[in-house]
Amino acid sequence: MAISLVLAGGLVLPAHADDIAAASRSVVRVVTIAIVDQEVVGFGHGSGFAVGPNRIVTNAHVVELAQKYPDNVVIGVVPSEGSKSYQGRVVAIDTKRDLALIEFTGGALPVATLYTGAPDDSMGLVSLGYPGNVDLATAQSAADYIKPLAPVRSEGSLSASRNIEGINVLLHTASISRGNSGGPLLDRCGRVMGVNSAITRGEDGDANFAFAIAESELAGFLRANRQTFNAVDIPCMSLEARLSADQAADNAAREAADASRREAAAREQASRQQAIEAARLNAQRASENVMAISALLLVLGALTVGGGGLLYSRGRQREAIWAASAGGVLIVAAVIVFLLRPSEEPMLPPGFAVPVATPPTPSPATARAVGKMVCKFQPDRSRVTVSATDDVNLDWGQDGCMNGKTQYADDNGKWTRVLVPSNEQTVSVLQFDPDTRTYTAYRYFLSAAQMGAARKLRAQSPLKQCSADAGARNNLMVQQQSIRAALPAAYSEKLVYACSAAAAP
Repeated sequence: MAISLVLAGGLVLPAHADDIAAASRSVVRVVTIAIVDQEVVGFGHGSGFAVGPNRIVTNAHVVELAQKYPDNVVIGVVPSEGSKSYQGRVVAIDTKRDLALIEFTGGALPVATLYTGAPDDSMGLVSLGYPGNVDLATAQSAADYIKPLAPVRSEGSLSASRNIEGINVLLHTASISRGNSGGPLLDRCGRVMGVNSAITRGEDGDANFAFAIAESELAGFLRANRQTFNAVDIPCMSLEARLSADQAADNAAREAADASRREAAAREQASRQQAIEAARLNAQRASENVMAISALLLVLGALTVGGGGLLYSRGRQREAIWAASAGGVLIVAAVIVFLLRPSEEPMLPPGFAVPVATPPTPSPATARAVGKMVCKFQPDRSRVTVSATDDVNLDWGQDGCMNGKTQYADDNGKWTRVLVPSNEQTVSVLQFDPDTRTYTAYRYFLSAAQMGAARKLRAQSPLKQCSADAGARNNLMVQQQSIRAALPAAYSEKLVYACSAAAAP
């Protein structure tokens, strides 16, 4: 039954991130067969993991037959997926550290990453490998030992660190048995903490514990044998925590945008009310002024008519008629002015209206060139499990041309490119936001089958280089959307970089 977690905001996530499944791509079964005079004189098997595309680490005691029968041993390297196994040879061995390095030909494997940070006593650990008791219960023939099969997972915690005869080892509670020897002990993000090597035997009810050669000893062994390896020291952050933080940041950004819009609307409303009040006062004053003029005309008209009556009583009829006529005109004018007085309702300026809120629409990605930039890693906005976090140098040209050779597609105001490599089991969705100058890499660690499907979709894209043809860039966007639709719902890593103009040479 699938178990899921529901985070605030309704986001549903699987109970476990994909980190351990991604790490299992590097895990192999190591099989040794000693044949003398066409007779099998020895058989052994254990676990291992890739530290280079064709280099495997395991325990020295897993390949002890190679030391006992140096010219008569076949070493098989059986990956966790696919359809074929490989033949290997021991290229370095350290019996004191109980470590060995095997090289194989004919293929390449995803490489494991070592965690070089300080171990946390409370951290959860995961062991991956091929325990012998499981093999005994499930194997039906010798062919089952060279058949690619997913490793067995067991979980526990870090119990203590010990120094045994000058070798640093980790004591842990992840359940292992014979056959797990040489397999990785991982943190929850899938980074190698150590190499499983031995178990204690509980007696009279004593608890069982397991020992793993510490990462520091493994790193020293690899350096001594000039074997490069991947390493990170960034503490593990679960995918659930990263997605929850992303959602919280998105919610905060939305709330800030909503608050800004509300403040703008409030300011607009206050400004409108002030304009209405000012218009009302102006209209009232204008009406009162006209009414005063009307009253003045009425008084003048009445006085003039009265003066005409006085003139008439004195026998000055002609002057009386003129005065009466003038007074009548004034009275009529007063009435007309009163009737035509302006309304006290405010007269708003032309085009004055309450703004209607409309949802923001993403601006198209700018077509102009940005130039050379240095992009610095932002740990507080990222989730890193196994990748390096070195600075990224970008030369952003016109129409989404990156470094003069890679075309990005306009994706709702951002430039996006999906990279599906031929020699790596990782799909990267790269995104550059020209408004904020933020460069983000979403990385998906996929199985061999998933990578095969992604490569088929990639082959449908005719656009390989930068292009000024808008139609070709649109086709690239459509093709990339089909690849993204085939990817898992959640990324494995998110690497965020803040970019700024590069210093002049």
